[in-house]
Amino acid sequence: MKELITNLKGDKVIWAFVALLALFSFMPVFSASSNLAYMRHGSGNAFTYLLKHGIQIFVGFFIIYKIHKIPYHYFKTISWIMLPVVWILLVYTLMKGTIIDGANASRWIQIPFVGITFQTSTLASIVLYVYVARYLSKKRETPVTFQSSLIELWLPVFITLILILPANFSTAALIFSMVIMITFIGKYPLKYIGVILAAGIAGLTFFILVAKAFPDAFPNRVDTWMKRIDNFASDKPDEDVYQIEKAKIAIASGGIYGLGPGKSVQKNFLPQSSSDFIYAIIVEEYGLIGALTVLGMYLLLLFRFVIAAHKSPTLFAKLVVVGLGFPIIFQAMTNMAVAVELFPVTGQTLPLISSGGSSIWMTCIALGIILSVTRKEEEIAHEEAEKEKREIALQKLIDKQLQEDEEEEKINENEDFSIEDKANPLEPILKKN
Repeated sequence: MKELITNLKGDKVIWAFVALLALFSFMPVFSASSNLAYMRHGSGNAFTYLLKHGIQIFVGFFIIYKIHKIPYHYFKTISWIMLPVVWILLVYTLMKGTIIDGANASRWIQIPFVGITFQTSTLASIVLYVYVARYLSKKRETPVTFQSSLIELWLPVFITLILILPANFSTAALIFSMVIMITFIGKYPLKYIGVILAAGIAGLTFFILVAKAFPDAFPNRVDTWMKRIDNFASDKPDEDVYQIEKAKIAIASGGIYGLGPGKSVQKNFLPQSSSDFIYAIIVEEYGLIGALTVLGMYLLLLFRFVIAAHKSPTLFAKLVVVGLGFPIIFQAMTNMAVAVELFPVTGQTLPLISSGGSSIWMTCIALGIILSVTRKEEEIAHEEAEKEKREIALQKLIDKQLQEDEEEEKINENEDFSIEDKANPLEPILKKN
């Protein structure tokens, strides 16, 4: 184990928080999956789901380990190559979105021969964030014009968002918000950001009007997320969605200390209790203390991302850490806000805690890239430390040599090397006389 830990490079604190969140996830996932086990198998034995989650976590850490070994600047080229591939996957997802438990899930596709469902929008978001960071770092030395950035930067962004929006409004909104944040941190001109925000709002309004006018032309997901927003905006109690009602009951039942691990009641009634609404189960079983602990771990992870971004050696590295790290935290906050009814239902999972292989693996890809950046920081710090040690050792040698030279000079000054003969030359003659 000690050898394994020493082989892990990059920010050890980020590694620690990721490991803690992953280890903690086993208890709520095991507890919340008992309802699925009962519904699908009639036994209530959730060991199969726990084993599946354990395999997903193990594969996720393997992904982090492999990716963090790749030099982070390679992802500049990878993002440029992967962007067209992502667009093809998004188009395929819209056309061939799979059905999960009888529900329309046009945001997912099924990987052939494996049987694993895969959410393409999460991969698209990672590729797009790195691509935006690449563009901003490349254009740092030259003045940015709106015309050039419209083609090179915003056209790929809006193509990606247009392909995601019909099936997954919450993810499209999250991606757009994070892209705006990255461009702001990358010192993209504020007046251009204002124009893009106005264009985004106008485009969304136009899309909603078209969806209302031609409901058959778009997937059922459009009506779903519009209905969710309407229900959230309404103050009538009977218009709360069933999921929110059960989540609030679970949270209210938790109290300060919770009912105890595995003793949740609402997991038997709350849909998606092991994924979208797992935070409500955490609050019910672990109480306010458990809820604040999970929230605090994400906030500490955010703080560590800020430190990593500050220490990053290049602008591209800074933007990559911000662009990939902040969405993880924002997604976690969104998931928790939905559980306590601060946001409408979005379908966002709780990173590293909710069950679901593809969501865990996409988060691990992002974390692997971030750790690749921090690994470079660690290497630079190590090189500087070694350089400083060499300079100190060289200075010690120089000081030692100077000291020896000074001592030798002092010795030479104290010794008398004159050849003067002080004897009287007439002494032999005087003795004869």
